Amino acid sequence: MKLYFKGDRCYSDKCAFDRRSYPPGQHGQRRGGKISDYGLQLREKQKVKRAYGLSEKQFRLFFERSEQKKGVTGTNLLVMLECRLDNVVYRLGFASSRVQGRQLVKHSHFLINGRKVNIPSYQVKPGDVVEIREKSRNVAAINEAIESMVRRGMPQWLELDKEALKGSVKTLPVRDDITMPIQENQIIEFYSK
Repeated sequence: MKLYFKGDRCYSDKCAFDRRSYPPGQHGQRRGGKISDYGLQLREKQKVKRAYGLSEKQFRLFFERSEQKKGVTGTNLLVMLECRLDNVVYRLGFASSRVQGRQLVKHSHFLINGRKVNIPSYQVKPGDVVEIREKSRNVAAINEAIESMVRRGMPQWLELDKEALKGSVKTLPVRDDITMPIQENQIIEFYSK
């Protein structure tokens, strides 16, 4: 499945997944056998974990926190992952991929409500304003990402002011706002064993 790790490249003809949609190596094109239920659950967990760029320990902590919250555990997990600062930077179009968003946050290019934040896992809340620091407004990577953001589209739960290079969180995302095909019930079943 295409996870859009390479940013803009995944939207072009140069995408590696479009060129070869089978695993690498000598036996990559061979048909695999039937995957067990455990294998499907593990694949789903790994897909989400890698898409958001988390380690196993971080992902497990997010799962445990989402279990403690009221509501559906799977939806809580996806909402918490979407509200990470590195993901919000990517969704606003300030970065071409989540990996680049993580790096830009770590390098202190963003302010939240006027305060410098360099923690990629920072959870944004409704009403938070994410803006590019004054010193970072002419960083080439950020400007290129903003120009190419048109192809990806803007989620409904975020609002972008392109001229001021600011974005704000209108509300928390709901399950319908998360467009990546994720079967969160498989992840819950994986961790409930």
